[in-house]
Amino acid sequence: MTCMSQEIHPGKIFRMNFETIRLSKSCIGSLEKEAVIDVLDKEYLGMGPKVEEFEQLLSEYFGRPAVCVVNGTAALHLALQAIGVKRGDEVLVPSITYVASYQAISAAGAIPISCDIDQGTFCIDVEDAKRRITDKTVAIMPVHYAGGTGMISAYYELAHKYGLRVIEDSAHALGSSYNEKLIGSFGDIACFSFDGIKNITSGEGGCIVTEDPLVLKKIKDARLLGVENDTEARFKGQRTWDISVSEQGWRYHMSEIMAAIGIVQFNRLEEFSKSRQLLARRYNSNFEQIKRLRPMINNFQNIVPHIYVLKIDGLTDRNLLRKKMLAEGIETGIHYPPNHLLKYFSNQNNESLPVTNQYFPQLLSLPLHPELSFDDVDKVCNVLISILKDL
Repeated sequence: MTCMSQEIHPGKIFRMNFETIRLSKSCIGSLEKEAVIDVLDKEYLGMGPKVEEFEQLLSEYFGRPAVCVVNGTAALHLALQAIGVKRGDEVLVPSITYVASYQAISAAGAIPISCDIDQGTFCIDVEDAKRRITDKTVAIMPVHYAGGTGMISAYYELAHKYGLRVIEDSAHALGSSYNEKLIGSFGDIACFSFDGIKNITSGEGGCIVTEDPLVLKKIKDARLLGVENDTEARFKGQRTWDISVSEQGWRYHMSEIMAAIGIVQFNRLEEFSKSRQLLARRYNSNFEQIKRLRPMINNFQNIVPHIYVLKIDGLTDRNLLRKKMLAEGIETGIHYPPNHLLKYFSNQNNESLPVTNQYFPQLLSLPLHPELSFDDVDKVCNVLISILKDL
């Protein structure tokens, strides 16, 4: 199925007919397929001129350098390594985020310190993060949950006061802005994801955006197994044979196929963003008079939502609700199981995350992707409201 390009405004959003209203999906058309075939015809699939072109597009968009990598998790990992994180260091991170945020921190040798969330934005709570700072804390990783920006000024004030680096997990936030400035266009380091269901996709893929020249240099080398200055050769379709390696590296580079898809998708970002914003506003409008349903506090003029999340007050059996929704042909999701409750990242202070512990059982994600129509959103809302009358 393809997502057809169109002028986006209420009444003209539509999707192809699916038996089930899907929670999320890739939105790929003929141009993306043609771009992949063009790369295949050239018979050079590694990191090369297409990746360089994609990086240039992103750098122009953000107004500062962007470096492409294999996925968003790799972006976080490389950013942490590039700022000099070492074993035993601590990084503040909200518990409600995808496990990738935590795995990137632990992969760099650091310890993720679980923080509570703000009741309105569901992003990291600044005061809770502040009280968890120790002499081992080196960074804070705000997660732009669902595309929201949270209290980003407060995050940077906290970081400045305690001498911390800020690595923004912006996987959900491509296209979102704060005080009329794009996320990624300011601040310390921002990491984005281009996986199959993000605001744009390159199949997989991600990027790091920063103006820190040392961080940029380290990331460019580390993504290519630590081979110094290999990026320049790759962009010419060549290899570095007289190699020099002085730091740990990883096979985290982006491929030409991924970049080719990403370039086409980047040119559709405005189309996709407007669709997501209009659909989210439609949800909000439908739920406006239902006090039990509490959407995140986001201004969808500035925020491009990756997911649409509700807190359902008094919900006691989310699994039953999801089963009933699916029986009506509607997929739903759970974003995300708190990481401090996962075995690998558990600690002895679970009770000290009261908002997270209270909110998580009542969170539900509803379908959101550019192929949804207003009729789909209305159906989802009507079915949800009807089912909740008996729950």
